[in-house]
This record gives sequence, C-alpha cells and structure tokens, in this order.
Amino acid sequence: MDRWNGKRVLVLGAARQGIALARWLVRHGAVVTLSDIRSEDALPEARSALADLPIRWALGGHPLELLDTTDIVCVSGGVPLEIPIVQEARRRGLPLSNDTQIFVELAPCKTIGITGSAGKTTTTALVGQMARAAFQKDRVAEAGTPGPPSHASAYVGGNIGDPLLNHLDSMRPSDLAIMEISSFQLEQMTISPNVAAVLNITPNHLDRHSNMAAYTAAKARLLDFQRSEDSAVLGRDDPGAWDLRGKVKGKLNSFGFSKPQSGSDGTFYEDGMLYLLERGVEIPLLRREQISLRGDHNLLNALAAFAVGQAAGLPLDAMLIAAEGFEGVAHRLQLVRMLHGAAWVDDSIATTPERVMAAIRSFDEPLVLLLGGRDKKLPWGDLARLVCQRVDHVVLFGEAAPKIEQALRAEQAVQADSRAATRPLSIDTVSRMQQAVVRAAELAQAGDVVLLAPGGTSFDEFKDFEERGDQYRSCVQALS
Repeated sequence: MDRWNGKRVLVLGAARQGIALARWLVRHGAVVTLSDIRSEDALPEARSALADLPIRWALGGHPLELLDTTDIVCVSGGVPLEIPIVQEARRRGLPLSNDTQIFVELAPCKTIGITGSAGKTTTTALVGQMARAAFQKDRVAEAGTPGPPSHASAYVGGNIGDPLLNHLDSMRPSDLAIMEISSFQLEQMTISPNVAAVLNITPNHLDRHSNMAAYTAAKARLLDFQRSEDSAVLGRDDPGAWDLRGKVKGKLNSFGFSKPQSGSDGTFYEDGMLYLLERGVEIPLLRREQISLRGDHNLLNALAAFAVGQAAGLPLDAMLIAAEGFEGVAHRLQLVRMLHGAAWVDDSIATTPERVMAAIRSFDEPLVLLLGGRDKKLPWGDLARLVCQRVDHVVLFGEAAPKIEQALRAEQAVQADSRAATRPLSIDTVSRMQQAVVRAAELAQAGDVVLLAPGGTSFDEFKDFEERGDQYRSCVQALS
C-alpha cells in the first residue's frame, strides 16, 4: 500500500465510489485531485464528507490540464471512458484504475465478484448472508477455545452499499470480500477475483456501451484475469453467460433449472426442490416454498448463490440457514403496503424492459403497472407484447413515457389486426412519479397488484433507483 505515497492521483467522479477512493488514497499518502462535471453547489454532501482532507477540487468540468500534474487517473463507474480527459490520458500513456481494481489488487483475503445484467444485487446479498452465517457458526464453535479468536468477517459491497475500500485497511486473510461489480467498473479492470460469477448477459446499458459485443466484453473481464487456482460460476440457462465458459481458466461451477452436465458441480431445480450437485452426488437443498422471494428470476438468484457458495467453500448448513431466512433486498419486488385490498410493490431496480418482464411474471394477480424513467436505448417490443397480454392498466411517467407509449400502441394495433385475444389495456401518461402513484390509486381495485417496475433508469428525476423507490414508498404510504 506504500506505493501510493506521493503519487499524484486524479479521481474522476465525486459520487460514492470516488469519495471512498479519494479518502483512502489520501490516507495512504497520495496527492489527490477530485474532479466532477457538477458545480460546487451540486455537491454539498461530497464536499462535507471530505472537508477534513487535503484534497484539490476541480468542479464544473474535466479540464485537460489536470493531466499535467497527474501520475494515474482513477475513473469512477459512472464516468464514461469516452470523455476527452480519459482519451487524452490514454494518449499520454497515463495508467487508468478505479476503486474496485485497487481493492482487488490489495485485498488480503479471498474475493468473490458477481456481475450480470439482472439479479446481481440479490445474489450478492444472499451470498453475503451465507458467509456471515458461516462465520457466526465458527465463532460459536470457537467459544471457550484457548488462544485469540479469529473473528473472521464477511464484507459485502462494491457496486452496492459501502465501497469496500472503506474497510480494506482492517481486513485480514481469514476474511471474505463479496462484491457486486458492474460493467462500468469492469471495462477498465485488469484483475479478477478468486471466485468470479457471471449470472446472465442480456441487453442493458447500451446508452453507455456502444453495442452488445462491447457490453459482453466488459462483463467477460471478470473472468479474463483469473488463474488456474480460481473458480468461475456461470448461468447455464443464459446464452450470454454460458457462452463465456471457454474463457474459464480454473474450476467451473454453474447454476440453472436443468441439471449440470455429468461430472460438473453446480445447482439445479427439479420437482419443486433445489439441488446441489457435487462430485456426482445430488444433495437436496430447499423446497421452492422455503424461499420467500417471488418469481423464477429469484429462484435462479438462489441457485446462483448456492453455486457461488459452493465455489467459495462455504459450509452447506450455513448456506441453508441463510437462504431460508433471506427476505430480499430493498426496491426489489418489495411489498410496500396493502391498501383497500390492493398490494403496492416496489421494484424500482427494474431498469430494463427484461427486468420488468421478470417482475410481471412473478404475479398472477391483475396488475396496475408504473412504467417510465429515462430510456437506455433498449428495445421495448417484447415488453409491450407481454403487457398487452398480462396487464390491465399502465401508468407512464418520465422522459421515456412517449417511447414506451408508442411501443404499447403499436403492439395493440398488431394484436387488433391479427384479432389476437388480448385483455383490455388502459394507458395513462403523467409527468412525474408522484402523479403516477395518484393515478394508480384511482385505478387499483381490491385484489390488484400495483407494481412500480419502471424499465428505465431513474436519472431523469432522481439521483438513483433507490431514491426513486424511496419516493414511491413515501407516496404510497401517504395514500388514504
């Protein structure tokens, strides 16, 4: 860690990752400049969080002259690599890094990295709960044993929660670090975790990545730098993830609904039971009803978590305890309240049409669906088809509302021309989230599910999907 002493580091992006990185770098002797395109007035929290540190601020843009006094450029996940200052840094031969790269380079313990177009937060959180259950079991078994306790800990973070750099200095070899890693972080990384899991690769973030090939290449970097002693976990049922198996350098574990091929370890689902396959032995885990999360996509997330735990060597009994007690993650098909017989559900994390489709398929009840946000240049046709087949009312909001309405109207016309049997679908358009909740309350009846599953990002009205989900919850709680 001493190699940072005296290094002149330019950190681009003053959000959560950039703040954590700047703090850690200063603590280790680096001379840090933190640059953001936003003005000082837009960054009161960031400025306050770092007020006690000798950090140079460059706000309102990324002037190229910052590179004249820079040894290394650290690019936060939300900052595109195509902006002029990053391109100029590359032209000058300045090395690029980010908080995740630095963490994996320096972590003293085993690391698990989990990525995917959908499900990575839930899977990461569940694996973290499994690891904590394992370490708690070790502490109980260790009680009364002579000598100092090990007190091994599981750290969960990365693209979710607390950046793990905040805890790096106190980590020990006996610990375990479990990271959610996004394509934005991966596209500049040159190191891989000890256990690398790619859950699925479906169209996402094409507003950032130029095409699916570039997006897939970014996800594949999670595997690219593994060694023969490392492990990879891939989703068998997703072509995008499964097509990466030729890149695996160490042991391959997999998960999916069908059984793994003979001789390979992993998880599968059969006749209502989740199974672990290990060295040819089928081990029953839990029945489907013992997992509280709705939807087939969450069943896959549970199968993925068991496969990751298997690859990481977590004890089976701890994994079972954690999975049965796991109640999910905020803003992921989370019940907000029951009101006048209707269930109000928050799935603000659904920022792609495909994730909305998974959410819709999780319910048999009549649906009032809230769609909108900012478009990510993804196709809406398949979702429009499912909505026309399955949803009673749609309330559109945000920047993407006109584009989504166009897709829905086009699908309605196609079905009318083909005389396909379809349910009546009402479509309302409003400007903002609060108005969408009010209109949904007017439409909802007893027995309905009112589902916020926007399909677009939150950045047209909110700073992130969590703030959007929080406002939805507040608006719903205010209804009477």
